[in-house]
Amino acid sequence: MTIRALIFDFGGVITNMRWDVARDLEKKHDLEHNTLLKTLYDADDWRAVELGTGNIEEWRESAHRRLEKAAGKSLPYLHEEWRNSWGLIEENIALIKSVRPQYKTSILSNADVTLEQRMAEAKLDRLFDDIISSAVVNLAKPDERIYRLAAERLGLPPEECVFIDDLDRNVDAARAVGMSSIHFRVHEGDKLTDQLAELGIPEVPAK
Repeated sequence: MTIRALIFDFGGVITNMRWDVARDLEKKHDLEHNTLLKTLYDADDWRAVELGTGNIEEWRESAHRRLEKAAGKSLPYLHEEWRNSWGLIEENIALIKSVRPQYKTSILSNADVTLEQRMAEAKLDRLFDDIISSAVVNLAKPDERIYRLAAERLGLPPEECVFIDDLDRNVDAARAVGMSSIHFRVHEGDKLTDQLAELGIPEVPAK
């Protein structure tokens, strides 16, 4: 079936989450590998936030307390320092610009309710036909319903969509509903243009 839409995760696909910075912070403060990730996102209060039922500030404060408990000492706000290091993956932004309007494009992200506002402030919203934040629709990946919703809002069947995410469980769930799926990991050196080219989607034109 012909591919007509590309659906992108936000964190890890549009933005580089700078795992190298997280590792450096963990080493500097004698924290175990992945402590920043686990204390911020592997928690019930984050799951409430991403489903639109939690308080963002309370989640961040709780995450900091979990971090200090794991460290056994007082710490600066390392989650904030890590998040402040994140930036756009410019190659992927260029790709999105190059494939429009031939392909519809959308965002499907497990995110808090501020995602659309943050994208608008960065003038990223104009690159997408639709933006789905899990907190707004009260569904989160890898729930198969959210993938079907993303396709439906683009007016397409799942089989005409490609989904790109940095987590394998989310990629697998998209594939289960009939989408073509790409596991993209910028920190592993993946090139999204090459991955899409394997599906017959053209690379960014040379400048």
